[in-house]
Amino acid sequence: MVLPALALAFIAGGVMARVMVNAAWGDRVWMAGLVIAGLPVIWQTLRGVMRGRFAADLVAMLAIVGAIPLGEPLAGLVVVLMQTGGEALERYAEGRASDAVRELEKQAPDIAHRIHGERIDDISADAVAIGDELLVRPGELVPCDGVVVKGRSHVDAARLTGEPVPISAAPGTRLLSGSHNIEGPLTLRATAPARESQYARIVELVRTAQASKTPLQRVADRYAVWFTPFTLVVCAAAYFASHDAVRVLAVLVVATPCPLILATPVAVVGGINRAARSGILFRNGAALEQLAQVDVAVFDKTGTLTIGRPLVSRVLAADDFDAETVLRFAGAVEHGSGHLLARTLVEEAEARGIAPGEAHDVVESAGQGVSGRVDDHMVLVGGWSYVAERAPQSTAGFAPLLQASGDTGLRAYVSIDGHAAGIVEYADRLRADLPAFMTALRRLGVRRTILLSGDDQLNARRVAESIGIEEAHGNLLPAQKTAVVQGLVKGGSRVLMVGDGTNDAPALSAATVGIALTATGGGITAEAADAVMLADDPTRIAAAVEVSRHTLRVARESIGVGLGLSGVAMVIAGFGYIPPTVGALLQEAIDVAVILNALRAARTPDAPSPAQ
Repeated sequence: MVLPALALAFIAGGVMARVMVNAAWGDRVWMAGLVIAGLPVIWQTLRGVMRGRFAADLVAMLAIVGAIPLGEPLAGLVVVLMQTGGEALERYAEGRASDAVRELEKQAPDIAHRIHGERIDDISADAVAIGDELLVRPGELVPCDGVVVKGRSHVDAARLTGEPVPISAAPGTRLLSGSHNIEGPLTLRATAPARESQYARIVELVRTAQASKTPLQRVADRYAVWFTPFTLVVCAAAYFASHDAVRVLAVLVVATPCPLILATPVAVVGGINRAARSGILFRNGAALEQLAQVDVAVFDKTGTLTIGRPLVSRVLAADDFDAETVLRFAGAVEHGSGHLLARTLVEEAEARGIAPGEAHDVVESAGQGVSGRVDDHMVLVGGWSYVAERAPQSTAGFAPLLQASGDTGLRAYVSIDGHAAGIVEYADRLRADLPAFMTALRRLGVRRTILLSGDDQLNARRVAESIGIEEAHGNLLPAQKTAVVQGLVKGGSRVLMVGDGTNDAPALSAATVGIALTATGGGITAEAADAVMLADDPTRIAAAVEVSRHTLRVARESIGVGLGLSGVAMVIAGFGYIPPTVGALLQEAIDVAVILNALRAARTPDAPSPAQ
C-alpha cells in the first residue's frame, strides 16, 4: 500500500505547488514523484520479463518510462497509481501465503522419555535411536514409529491415517509417530528415528508437493499475451505515421491495461467475500479462479464424506435380553469412562431416552474394557479377549449374535452375570445429501470423481458406489494419495482435493485447489489447503464452485469491456486526438466502469442447494 499512497501524495503535492507557487515547481514535484514511485514498478516488471513472465504490466512500465523523458509526469503518475493500486488490491485479496510446513513442524512430537533401567530421561525426539525403549504417557504424542512392548491403551491415529476408531494398543502393536495416546502408559521400542518416522514423512511430502506445484497463470496474464503485442503494433503504426513520440506515449497511456490490473482482483475480492459468507475461506485469489475450472474432484473418506467418528450402528441382544436393557446396563458402567467408544455408547442410550442405572465398584482396564455392578448384577463391557477372560462361560452365547453381526469391524461385547447379553456395533456414518452433491458437481463441470482412503478397498468401493463417486482407491498411505493427485495434475487435469486429516495435507498441497474441512482436521490441514470450510459440511463446496464460476465470468466480462474501450481509445490517440494527460484521465473513466461491473461478483446469488 506504500507506493499507491506515495503516487497519490505526489499528485496532490504537484497540484498544490502549481496553485500556491508556480507551474515549474509543480512539474518538478510530479517528476520527482514519478521517478521515485515509478522505479520500483519498472524494476519489478523487468525482473518478471527476465524470468519469462510476459504479463499485463509491461505496457504500464513502457508508459511510465516514456513519460519521464517526454515531460509528462502527471500521466505517468496516474499509471503508477493504477498499477500499484491494483497490485495492492490483489495482495489484499490473496491474503497471506500458506504456512503449512511450519505448522506441521510446530505440531510434531518434540519430547521423548527414554527408559534407562529404573531411570527415565527426557530427551529431544530427534535424539531417539532405533532400539530405544520409550515411555509414552496418557495424553502424549508418540515421538517416533515403534512397537509396543509393555502396557495397554487406546491410541488415536486419526490425523495420520484418517480412520476415526482408536487403535487398541497392546504388546506387539505397531504405532506411528504423531499418534495420540489416550488412556494408559505404554512402553515403546523405537523402530525408526523421528526424522524418518511417519510424521516426518508427511512434513516432507507437504514441502515437496508445494515446491513442485506449477504456478497458476492468472486470467489477466492470459489476456496480456495478445493485448500487449497489439498495443505495441498500434504504437509502432502511430509513430511511423506521425514521427511524434508524444502520440506514442498517449497510445501507451490509454492502453495501460488497468482493466487487466483491476478487474480480476476487484471481482476476486468480491467473490472471496461472497464465499466467506457461506463459510468458505480462500487463502488466495488464484485458488478462487482455479476452482471455477476444476474438472476432477478427489475426496478423502473418513471425516470428509463420513462424520469422522464411530457411532452406534446397531445393538444385538441375546434371547433373554433386549436392546434397551443392554444399553442401560452397558451405559451405566461406561458412564464414567473417558474412552471415545464409551462416550458414544452413553450418547446413544441418552438419544433413545434410556437412563443408565447407577454403577458401583467400576474397574476400567485401559485399552481392554470396563466392569462394574448395576442393580446387583455384574456387568462386563469390552473387547472379545476381555470378556472371554473374565466370563468364559458367556462366549458360547455370543456365537448366534456374531453370526447375525456379519463382517462389521468394531464391536463391544456386553456380559451380565456371566451370560452373553448383547453386542454393540460401531461404525462411521455417511453425511447427508452426498448423492445430490455429486450430481451438483457434475452439473458444474466436474467430469470425474475419485475417492482416496486409508480404509480397505472393499469399504472404499462400497462408500463410493452408494453416493455416486465413479472411482475408489483404498489402503492408501499419505504418499500414495499424493502420488495419485500429482499424476492427475501432470496428466492435464485441474484437480480439486477435499480432505480433513493430517494424512490429507500432502495431497491438498499437490492439488490444483485443496479444500480442507477444519471442523475436525484442525490447523495442520487448513494450512496445507488453498481454502478452508468452516462449516462441517462438504456439500457447501458446490456453492463455492458456483461462486468461483460467477466471479470468473464477471472478471472476464469486465476485462472484455475494459479492453474494448481501451482499444477504441488507442486508435483515437494514435490519430493524435488524445494527449497523454487527457488519455490518463480517460483511462481512469474506463477503470471506474470496469470496477463497477466487477463489483457484481460480490452480489452472487445463492447457489442452489445440492438437493435441488
